[in-house]
Amino acid sequence: MQHVTAVAPGRVNLIGDHTDYMGGLAMPIAVDMCTVVRGRRDGELVHIESAELPGTAEVPLGGGEPPARLHGWVRLVWAVVGEVRPRRGFRGSVSTELPIGSGLSSSAALEVSLALALGHSGDPLDLALSCQRAERLAWGVPSGLMDQLCSAGARSGHAMLIDFADLTWTHVPLPEDLAIYVVDSGTRRTVADTAYAERQREAREAEAFVGPLRQAGEDALVEIPDDRLRRRARHVVTENGRVRAAAEALASCDLREFGRLLTAGHESLRRDFEVSTPVLDGLVSELVSMRGVYGARLTGAGFGGSLVVAAEPGALDHLPQARRVRASAGALVSES
Repeated sequence: MQHVTAVAPGRVNLIGDHTDYMGGLAMPIAVDMCTVVRGRRDGELVHIESAELPGTAEVPLGGGEPPARLHGWVRLVWAVVGEVRPRRGFRGSVSTELPIGSGLSSSAALEVSLALALGHSGDPLDLALSCQRAERLAWGVPSGLMDQLCSAGARSGHAMLIDFADLTWTHVPLPEDLAIYVVDSGTRRTVADTAYAERQREAREAEAFVGPLRQAGEDALVEIPDDRLRRRARHVVTENGRVRAAAEALASCDLREFGRLLTAGHESLRRDFEVSTPVLDGLVSELVSMRGVYGARLTGAGFGGSLVVAAEPGALDHLPQARRVRASAGALVSES
């Protein structure tokens, strides 16, 4: 009987949203809030309980109940089991520090920690791809790879500059005098309940006029006759540029420029991609007016969730809804 503890962090994306599924660039960090799966490998059934989440997951190794009868996190367990295909069952529990639906990738952290607990032995990219397939199967949404890849492959004290065209990444050191805060908007959502898939479809429709958006310049966007599709494409094209510029700003410790790029990214997500909300917009305006704040933006898919803020250390410590996060290492598993 083998006892296992698997830990996977959530993530906050500094810049580069709705670019991963378009073969673009993004720069997330793993955060020091994790999901932990503990238990033992034994038997012919994956049985997982949770103190924070409703329901109990019971999935036979040979296949579980029809997906339509499974809901919430239990549905994700079913999908991960089907993807990993463990040789032995598992009996244990899952716990998390990540607020569900806040835009910090609690789903990806569950997928990655569970896959490791069940015995997935691939490298971070293999692990992330397996978990992405499981998430798509569970929710029926064409989700990108950023969340799983950051949770699996991040490095402490660094952001991940990920190129989704060839699935490579570099680790970008974060300046010691840069503080990253997450501000909870209080608005909960799941990607499956938003227009995420619609936005992805619109961005791909734009490519019919100008080719891959990863390779397109802003001047080419005049070829897109539909204004809505043109705006979707403009966000992807300009956001890729902002990711490159943000990595350069971090390398040169130009924190004001880094913050300016974050705020500009939020404006693009609000105006061109239309994934923000009045609550998020109001918080961004309030935050960027505060002393010691360099910039702020929504993080993740949008439609609610959280904001990421670049600031001086201590600048937002007085806000109850703000939490300073440290760039954490990626997932790990221990066996005994």
